[in-house]
Amino acid sequence: MVRGNIFLIGPMGAGKSTVGRQLAKALGRDFFDSDKEIEKRTGVSISWIFEMEGEAGFRIREQKIIEELTSLNDIVLATGGGAILAEENRRALRSRGNVVYLSATADQLFRRTAKDKKRPLLQTDDPKKQIEDLLALRDPLYSSVADVELRTGEQSIQHAVAQVIEQLEELVK
Repeated sequence: MVRGNIFLIGPMGAGKSTVGRQLAKALGRDFFDSDKEIEKRTGVSISWIFEMEGEAGFRIREQKIIEELTSLNDIVLATGGGAILAEENRRALRSRGNVVYLSATADQLFRRTAKDKKRPLLQTDDPKKQIEDLLALRDPLYSSVADVELRTGEQSIQHAVAQVIEQLEELVK
């Protein structure tokens, strides 16, 4: 049986929210999405926060939410793709639960996010290059925090959830 909090990290488009929702359902836990919590509490979109406060303003809000949510018990939390940039977030994630890195190739991430206008960091002339650059910068951080890694790809959500549970159960053996 998987015990404790489960925190999903990884790039935008890797499936953290989708897998997280189903994982929480399978384990009978509450699910939180740090970006959705920020939107719910501020009453505005992440894009609006980026536009008005810049990325730095957003990251301050994100750090406060992650500090709060990681303090809860027996939850599944999907974090934003850049949450691991702050050392405080990495420390909270590492010390307060099991961290699952959902990874994907740059091509997969581009296909999954290509039509999504709600991702401020991809509102650029070359979103594919942006994804590649973000991955190059963040992949070592994701890996340094993760207890387990699962490459999301062509498998079903149910299969991905089963694989996450299986890998987490292996940790406690």
